[in-house]
Amino acid sequence: MITERPDMGEWLHPALLLMLGALPLAVLQGRQRQVWQLVLPLLVLAAVVALPAGLTIRLELAGLELVPLRVDKLSLAFAYVFALIIFIGNVFALQVDDGAQHVAAAFYAASGLGAVFAGDLITLYVFWEIMMIASVWLIWRRRRQAAYEAGFRYLIIHALGGMLLLAGIIAYWLHTGSLAFEALDGGGPAFYLILVAFLINAAAPPLHAWLPDAYPEATVTGTVFLSAFTTKTAVYVLARGFPGTELLVWLGVFMTLYGVIYAFLVNDIRRLLSYHIISQVGYMVAGVGLGSALAISGTTAHAFTHILYKALLLMGAGAVLQMTGRSRLTELGGLYRTMPVTFLLYMVGGLSISAFPLFSGFVSKTMIIEAAAVEGRGVIFLLMTLAGVGTFMSTTLKLPWYTFMGQDSGLRPPEAPLNMRIAMGIAALLCFVIGIAPGWLYAILPYPVEYQAYTAGHLIKEMQLLLFTGLGFFLLVGVLGGKNKISLDLDWFYRVPGKRALDRLGGGVRRVDAAARQAFMARFEALEGWATHLRLSGWPLRSWPTGSMALWTAVVLALLLVFGLGR
Repeated sequence: MITERPDMGEWLHPALLLMLGALPLAVLQGRQRQVWQLVLPLLVLAAVVALPAGLTIRLELAGLELVPLRVDKLSLAFAYVFALIIFIGNVFALQVDDGAQHVAAAFYAASGLGAVFAGDLITLYVFWEIMMIASVWLIWRRRRQAAYEAGFRYLIIHALGGMLLLAGIIAYWLHTGSLAFEALDGGGPAFYLILVAFLINAAAPPLHAWLPDAYPEATVTGTVFLSAFTTKTAVYVLARGFPGTELLVWLGVFMTLYGVIYAFLVNDIRRLLSYHIISQVGYMVAGVGLGSALAISGTTAHAFTHILYKALLLMGAGAVLQMTGRSRLTELGGLYRTMPVTFLLYMVGGLSISAFPLFSGFVSKTMIIEAAAVEGRGVIFLLMTLAGVGTFMSTTLKLPWYTFMGQDSGLRPPEAPLNMRIAMGIAALLCFVIGIAPGWLYAILPYPVEYQAYTAGHLIKEMQLLLFTGLGFFLLVGVLGGKNKISLDLDWFYRVPGKRALDRLGGGVRRVDAAARQAFMARFEALEGWATHLRLSGWPLRSWPTGSMALWTAVVLALLLVFGLGR
């Protein structure tokens, strides 16, 4: 082992701490388990905060130099918010008596931390695969058929992504002789294999359908973790490996609009919010593609704020699902009467994702849009601004209106448990604090930031946009409600034709197997019949004539003589 900083206390890997610390959660019960669920994330947060920028740990394994811990400002910014959401997610899940789910959530979060601290591609791949396995458990633990099926589809897609990543790593190593995870050179099979693998986890269309398919089927608490790690880890690795890749600019902008459009069409509140993950990640992917210091810092800032407000939104939707057993807009309405706290906290998340002044999204999303303007990318600037209109209308107006306000559904559920409201309160408080005092967020970004969100121009533009959007919504409120219909997306291809293809493939394999076994048994029976015939005929027991034996002996000796002379 080679360490640039040999002090053990300085390089305690947070991912290892979280994984080992999570094991007791499988057996602890009651109050002991709840206490450890709070203490462990705080220990992980302390371990992350204690890591100094510039620290690097190197290992030599089988002739390869691995870097399991590489700490710099980019990795630290993601690690800080990962550690925060681990604590918030555990507070939200305190009432859940399911040790397997808690361990899976911890391993999933630990793999995210391991990925952002990975300094080489092999270490990244190991944590990438742990992330896939652990996350699928958060879907399956809902224990219903739709969750099992969605989890299986999720597993297949991410296994494919893992295979592409491994193939890309091997190709990269053969081409460059290096496994260091830095900005990759453009072009070549390795570049595109790794890029596609990352884009699968970023849910970039057309590789996105796993997200709105699986996340709404996960457990109420598991969705909070899912929203934080897979896509944001993908954003991190794109920012690390592919800054300035022009393809990502247009792909990211397409994601912002694609997610918003589908969010309008769907009826399930958690599916609606899942599509908005795609849209918001689109801003970050576009920021990575722009590649400037302002864009990369804006991408990092938006990932930070997005993890908090998206978790808050999904916690609000999860609270509704848990207390009513329903998640369709057409079955909800009027919940503000008995769930006012959940409603108000949800609105903080809604205002944050909509970049409303004084809330977190305003100080992070506008950085990416400003970066496009600074680069002279007018079309990109306008399209991302347009996507913001759709975000405000669907998440901050449509969803809360038809869930908490609007037509009374007659449901009178009580408020969510206290711990769930506390978790939402912590996330809401952070969204508000970042919105009014963004300086501390800007201080931890990868590059120095001189960006000022609260200028007259930014405020006037944003307020005009939001006010006219709100006016339009209330003029059209009668037709914008949820529709009790299925919104087809590209997941249809592996829900229907894909399932049929697998069924046919399985049937073909079974037929080939049956034919092979039948042919083998036929040969075996023929051999058995021949052996029986020999046994009954007594042929093996016959004595061989002396003349015949002499003839065969002469033939063998002649052959030995010929081959011996031929040498």
